[in-house]
Amino acid sequence: MDVSLVITIHDRIELYDLMKFYESKNVTPVVTMLGRGTATEKQLHLLGLEAMQKALIAGVISGKEIPDFFKDAKREFMIDIPGNGIMMAVPLKSVSGGKTLAYMTNQREMNKEVPKMEFNYELIIIIANSGHIDDVMDVARTAGADGGTAIHAKGTGTKLSGKFFGVSLAEEKEVIFIVETKAKKAAIMKAVAEQMGPATPAGAICFTLPVSEIAGLRMLED
Repeated sequence: MDVSLVITIHDRIELYDLMKFYESKNVTPVVTMLGRGTATEKQLHLLGLEAMQKALIAGVISGKEIPDFFKDAKREFMIDIPGNGIMMAVPLKSVSGGKTLAYMTNQREMNKEVPKMEFNYELIIIIANSGHIDDVMDVARTAGADGGTAIHAKGTGTKLSGKFFGVSLAEEKEVIFIVETKAKKAAIMKAVAEQMGPATPAGAICFTLPVSEIAGLRMLED
């Protein structure tokens, strides 16, 4: 199945225009979340910037639609300029039923064949206890991460955490999204697991998803 979830993270003030852009491409936004950037005050001061509230929006498209979708997004939202948002395509392996796929794709016909892909980038997702974003990001940056976006969430498996980790995990969570090269991924995950893992106050766990297409990381692509 040649289907991907296209995720865009941009300034929150662009959310309405991003939703309209997705809809203009016949792509239903299936997920919309609000978050914030993880840049430190020192980084923002050096760049003369203020802390920005972020928005995450995601929708499902076919592989053949990705090139034009990304090209038009770059032109309309300047997403190919570093610091001006990021867009990525995460391949989906399966969807639960034909009706679900039809809803997610606006009933567009999808290629059922799975193309061969190479993944040079990965989306690192870190779930940590609330209040530990800066600590987790400091560790991630030390291991090579360039930045990320954090979204507040609630945990749903806290009663079972003691059984698996031997500690009680807080219900309030922060979900941190970091896009990095495959070469940097292992070091970042290792550092977070060792210094901010389940046995620490941060209680962080992390995993990755493959990224088949990306815009907004020109500094990494050069």
